Amino acid sequence: MLARRTTRTAAVAAAVVPLLALSACSSKKDDGKTVNIVAYSVPKPAYDALTAAFQKTSAGAGVKFTSSYGASGSQSKAVLAGQKADYVAFSLEPDLTKLVPSKVDASWNSGPTKGLVSDSVVVLVVRKGNPKGIKGWADLVKPGVQIVTPDPASSGSAKWNLLAAYQQVIAQGGTADQAAQYVTALFKNVVSRADSGAKATTQFLGGTGDVLLSYENEAIGAKQNGADIDYIIPDQTVLIENPAAVTTTAPQAAKDFLSYVESADGQKIFASKGYRPVLPGVDPGTVQGANDPSNPFPTPQDLITIESLGGWKTVNDQLFGDNGVITKIEAAG
Repeated sequence: MLARRTTRTAAVAAAVVPLLALSACSSKKDDGKTVNIVAYSVPKPAYDALTAAFQKTSAGAGVKFTSSYGASGSQSKAVLAGQKADYVAFSLEPDLTKLVPSKVDASWNSGPTKGLVSDSVVVLVVRKGNPKGIKGWADLVKPGVQIVTPDPASSGSAKWNLLAAYQQVIAQGGTADQAAQYVTALFKNVVSRADSGAKATTQFLGGTGDVLLSYENEAIGAKQNGADIDYIIPDQTVLIENPAAVTTTAPQAAKDFLSYVESADGQKIFASKGYRPVLPGVDPGTVQGANDPSNPFPTPQDLITIESLGGWKTVNDQLFGDNGVITKIEAAG
């Protein structure tokens, strides 16, 4: 009887050991020092630099990061479906507000930067030397000009691009019908629609098309990496505003990281990667890859903002919803 009890005790002890080890591993994994980033694809170089710099601060000491990058709309849906995320960053505000309140607190945009961590503008990226002689929007609808832009069904970059294409007509005194006609003509010249802005850039750099519609920072980043391209900031373009937030279950380390991203130091890092700082008064310094590195972010003649258009709900209802103008144009094409 004693031998049987001893054997059972030994068996229980043997079973408890791995459970304790598993508990210890879980505790170590969930110690609040790991931040899971889920973001749209374009800012990966900026976040690589931001996380490395943050880890050198007192708040970031010992913090580890995991990351997932992809098309903005797809990433938002993944988080909503349960993908682990502590810090989320998207191309469009609607991709973030989809997570409120189930994943992100409703107060996410109440801080000093209103929840925005980076700005950019829509630009026209061309081959080195601009062989097609592209100067502005009017040149994109000429016969023989091949355009690369991502798919608005999944990509936030695509929506910014098409919004700029539509609104530049209005900004120059055109009507809504004329703006729709322009976008229709533009679509006829589109030869590739990748599912994200980063993939569209990869396609263009690989030789597809004559013009890439993209973020200014994406063009600057490509030039920093040695790409033989030029870019044009159109006289009429859209201010791109990118939101970020922590999730409701995020550890303090994620909150500290967001604060760092929003700080002057964080904004300088964004600027070094071609983004326009969201904080007034931040000196971007010299930005290699910009058309003029010493004056990297000139103000366009007509800078169109989402606020001036009535907000994203108005824009989506008018252009990108089920009955939106651009949705119908794309379906008809």
